[in-house]
Amino acid sequence: MNTSTTAPGAWLVLGGVHLLNRTAPRQAAEPLVLVQVPPQEVSRPSTTVIIRWNTLGTCSAEALHSDGTRIGSARINGKDLFPDAIAGTALRELIGAEAAPSLVPLCYLSEHPSGYHAYAQIRFHPEDACFLRTTSEPIGRGPVEALRWLDPVLAAHHASSTALNNHRRCFRKHFEGTELEYKYTLDPAPDIWAAAMELLKALREGELEGCRPEYREEFQIHHTENHLFEVTGPEPEVGYASFVPTVTAGHVLKRKWFAKDAFARREELVYGIDVAPDGFEAYLRSALGLQVRAMPPFQRVRYDIQCESMRTGHVYGIFLDRCVLLADPTVVLSQCELEYLRTRGVLDQEQDEVLGEMERINSWLRHYVASRGWAVEHTFHSKLSFLRDTVAARPTLVTAGCVRRTATGPVPVRPGG
Repeated sequence: MNTSTTAPGAWLVLGGVHLLNRTAPRQAAEPLVLVQVPPQEVSRPSTTVIIRWNTLGTCSAEALHSDGTRIGSARINGKDLFPDAIAGTALRELIGAEAAPSLVPLCYLSEHPSGYHAYAQIRFHPEDACFLRTTSEPIGRGPVEALRWLDPVLAAHHASSTALNNHRRCFRKHFEGTELEYKYTLDPAPDIWAAAMELLKALREGELEGCRPEYREEFQIHHTENHLFEVTGPEPEVGYASFVPTVTAGHVLKRKWFAKDAFARREELVYGIDVAPDGFEAYLRSALGLQVRAMPPFQRVRYDIQCESMRTGHVYGIFLDRCVLLADPTVVLSQCELEYLRTRGVLDQEQDEVLGEMERINSWLRHYVASRGWAVEHTFHSKLSFLRDTVAARPTLVTAGCVRRTATGPVPVRPGG
């Protein structure tokens, strides 16, 4: 197989699912299949690699026993590897019908001068698969068929198996309890649906270097009502408290602590608040001991684009939203927000890298919105500041808005605002 130093190789390694979940011991005679594929990393090395079967074309596949003895070889089109996420005809013919049913993608290998970087398979579907890097340094230097990488790859997978073998547990969050967010006030405000679709298309096409829409979580829609109260005291509690109805019953209470609009703000969501809208203020005063000032409630429509850095695994939200007062729908705030959400990864990272990468993405976003005439520079203008300015101009909106009862049936609340 080709291991040319001028063109680094990449392989999809197939084997029994028990090598990932350890439901059976590894046997020397069991088959492994090395499928040489075009390099799939967006950057080298990446944290996340996505393989879409129908883009691979025809690939060379070599089957070996796990002790290194050769079984045979074949040429297989990528779309025929796992139709319906089950080993296809060509794989069955290569390794035998008995071994084929448990065959899955084990990992993706990326060749480097000193060995291979390994990416564990964490999601597997008929259309595609997602792989996460488990090696901080290249391992297993030598011909790929020598399998010197196999033991280190399996050991790395087992060391992080509780994250890798469980749906979505490979995510963690830096700066827990703190919201990091840039905002753009859109004026004139575009049709945010059309704007979101065009921005999502730009990410799909790689216009933001090193980033792509988050794997299988690229877009979300949120439509909620918000009953927001400015928290004026005690001094350590200053900020706002907002009630958002849930899809089942009760409300989410969203708290943010800040004396002035800023990039970083403390944030907390409390679910299951069983209070009727006419009792919101009393709840904040009696149960939480807060001094509050009611603001006019508003409806928020938000389209969330989830942007994943394939290099670092950090996931950022680019949100386009439109807020209108329930008492007067002509009062509108439309914004584009960039927020750090979470990180996909099992390797150690410096959390401050989030800040540098976020600045880079924000620079791209600033140019994107400016080129369309929507905004020139980012701001930290909060929903609270918008409501304060509105009430200062029209004080009667508070009384008019606060008597309206909340609607039922919105989608689940997400951080942001």
